[in-house]
Amino acid sequence: MKLQRKNGLRAAALGALAVSGALVLTGCGSDDNSGGSTTSGEKTTAASNVACDDAQGKLLAAGSSAQKNAMDLWVKEYMAACTGVEVNYKSSSSGEGIVNFNQGRVAFAGSDSALKPEEVEESKKVCTGGQGINLPMVGGPIALGYNLSGVDQLNLDAPTIAKIFNGKIKNWNDPAIAKLNEGTELPDKPIQAFHRSEDSGTTQNLGKYLGATAEADWPYEAEKKWPAPGGQAASGSSGVAAQVKQVDGAIGYFELSYATSQSIPTVSIDTGASAPVAATSENASKAIAAAKIKGTGKDLALELDYATTAEGAYPMVLVTYEVVCDTGNKAETLGTLKSFLTYTASDEGQKVLTDHGYAPIPQEINSKVRETIAGLK
Repeated sequence: MKLQRKNGLRAAALGALAVSGALVLTGCGSDDNSGGSTTSGEKTTAASNVACDDAQGKLLAAGSSAQKNAMDLWVKEYMAACTGVEVNYKSSSSGEGIVNFNQGRVAFAGSDSALKPEEVEESKKVCTGGQGINLPMVGGPIALGYNLSGVDQLNLDAPTIAKIFNGKIKNWNDPAIAKLNEGTELPDKPIQAFHRSEDSGTTQNLGKYLGATAEADWPYEAEKKWPAPGGQAASGSSGVAAQVKQVDGAIGYFELSYATSQSIPTVSIDTGASAPVAATSENASKAIAAAKIKGTGKDLALELDYATTAEGAYPMVLVTYEVVCDTGNKAETLGTLKSFLTYTASDEGQKVLTDHGYAPIPQEINSKVRETIAGLK
């Protein structure tokens, strides 16, 4: 069955969602400790060009909450267009999402990191005749939010960021910070650095950035578990942002819309370009545009250039994947899976990302995502 609906209230509905406190972008750990799930809510809007095709019944998914805000928007519009279809995305963590996928509990998983070889091998047990593949769907900047009375603009570089988060720089008026912020009066105040308490794809992407740009000061493997000594832990990006908001002298990392929704100032990064680069969707897009596909076959895992010095390119970025079976998807959910992901990868679906603090996947890569979705079996 093909069903297409148009709704002229789309722009207004999205605008309302943008300021809705319920749709704060969350990080890769579990920000929803109640164990609840994310569904569309009221069916009051419809994307203007959704092909429902053979969509029917319920589609279950789980994983990274870095894409929760995008999923909330996508699910709401998709379900408004496709009557009788339910898409249920549980925002938990990248790791939990992959475990659920490889145990056959969900049709797709969201993950901020591409599948590891052992996870691909495990996926073959549920992807009959195929395996799990990575479809890049959501991009965006990892912001460094800070709370420092009297300081409205703050510049840091990769070595300084590394030293702050591993406890080697302990005070805000440290000479290394002062050198990057000439003319700014920095207080003689201890730094309170906050990191994620649970395994997190956001933590792993931060580690990839620091490993590529400050290896001498960040000698840790880029893993989802926080590796450095010291600092203070908080649960989920929401927990880290809450601590930064409340504690004078604090700094932490989380997805950009936490900062924008709570008016938390963010660090500009000195990358070696002519001017420090602010954490914005536009600047993150410039960095993601340089990504290369490193996956083989239908797998579209990306290799990001964290060490870019391109003008205006914000290097601390993440890309969230939807993990699906290339072959062997369950027949009862295949139609809905393809219909929903076709919408999220569409021009309209990606435009939603731009409107809400994310960075769309570059067109050259996204065209391959769409082709892969169309060929899912």
